[in-house]
Amino acid sequence: MRILVLNGSPRTKGNTKRMVEAFQKGAESAGHQVNVVDVCRKKIAGCLACEYCHTKGNGVCVQKDDMQEVYSLLMEADMLVIASPIYYHGISGQLKCTIDRFYSAAYPKKPRSLKKAAMILSSGDPQMYDGAMFSYRGDFLEYLGLEDMGVFTAYGAENGSASKLKELESFGRTLK
Repeated sequence: MRILVLNGSPRTKGNTKRMVEAFQKGAESAGHQVNVVDVCRKKIAGCLACEYCHTKGNGVCVQKDDMQEVYSLLMEADMLVIASPIYYHGISGQLKCTIDRFYSAAYPKKPRSLKKAAMILSSGDPQMYDGAMFSYRGDFLEYLGLEDMGVFTAYGAENGSASKLKELESFGRTLK
């Protein structure tokens, strides 16, 4: 299976990145191809709402930036993993810009091979996930009709813990 992970953390050694790495290790050990895009290290502008992609562009965004890499990986992915620290009850702004740009490639219908989704979230408090979960359920599970493979959260002392990293590695290893 081809898996695209969009990591929305700006921290190169932070909790979200460590959880992504654990998942990637497990998934690759099971023979899956995993591409991780650290969106905070990319130059990805927000959607302009110009509708070019749905008129003259025939599904292609007018903006030419690092999103082109994401589009290419998205078109080949069987599974999408959204990973982010929680900022103000939602995903990071950089990841939100990336997801908003899915408008040209994933709306009104998803890429042909994309079937599954999962989410990895890190926060300081267990009551911070509502905004991210609303987007995940509405945008990916309901609108795009992706199969929910799970939501993995870590807060406080769970962040970076051996048990949480083991859970994510096991999840990656058991994907079918």
